[in-house]
Amino acid sequence: MRLRSLLLPAVLLVTLVGTAGCAADTGTAAGDGHRDLPTSGVPDYQLGGAYAPPAGVTVVERDSTERPAKGTYGICYVNGFQTQPGDAAMWKEQHPSAILRTAAGKPVSDPGWPDEMLLDTRTAAKRAVVTKVIGKAITRCADRGFDAVEFDNLDSWTRSKGALTRADNVALATSLVAAVHREGMAAAQKNTPQLGTAGKRTAGFDFAVAEECVQYRECSAYTDVYGKRVIDVEYADTLKPSWSSVCAMRDRPAMTILRDRDLVPKGDPAYVFDHC
Repeated sequence: MRLRSLLLPAVLLVTLVGTAGCAADTGTAAGDGHRDLPTSGVPDYQLGGAYAPPAGVTVVERDSTERPAKGTYGICYVNGFQTQPGDAAMWKEQHPSAILRTAAGKPVSDPGWPDEMLLDTRTAAKRAVVTKVIGKAITRCADRGFDAVEFDNLDSWTRSKGALTRADNVALATSLVAAVHREGMAAAQKNTPQLGTAGKRTAGFDFAVAEECVQYRECSAYTDVYGKRVIDVEYADTLKPSWSSVCAMRDRPAMTILRDRDLVPKGDPAYVFDHC
């Protein structure tokens, strides 16, 4: 989750189509049976609510509680490293040991999203519990017909005041990716440019969904690892370059889109969607 406003939902980096008029890649089947993210096309990021995709959209990401958009490559959003606000009671009552806690036993919350608790990735036993619980959402994604899963808050260790480590989060990511692959879906690395090649080589992610890599000049951290399989989402409220200048950039991900910060559905006055 890239925090830019404390009142806004977590968002994804989304990759766009390369050249208008070129035939879109529909995704190739990988050796383990999952369908890879296409290397071209037009993505949309619909975490603020599902709606009929705009004309020409070929890749759509929606929450795991939604269903995939027909006729598109569907990506399923799952909060893999922190608790969703609506699930807090379940974690506290049924899996209290999986929540990261202070020395006094108080759950550790994301500083920017206090209604989300960090999950404890420090031991294999705790990671196994998290994987089992998150596995239910993974199965739901598969049962609903999604092609891929994106796990948010992979970088939760950076908000844990030193309690969690990158290595432990990568270990959990490895377990979650394996679960996704067993269900016949691809897995996406969310943000976390500091992983370098570890996201792909160690955890096994198949592509990346990034936020504001143009804005923060970090797109190469993803494209150097995943090539054309990168989705970048820029936000209209903070983007400094003009959209036309972003589209003219030769080093941006081919699949780059512009969205409103709240990711509201089409028809809302605040709705923004554009692609190069």
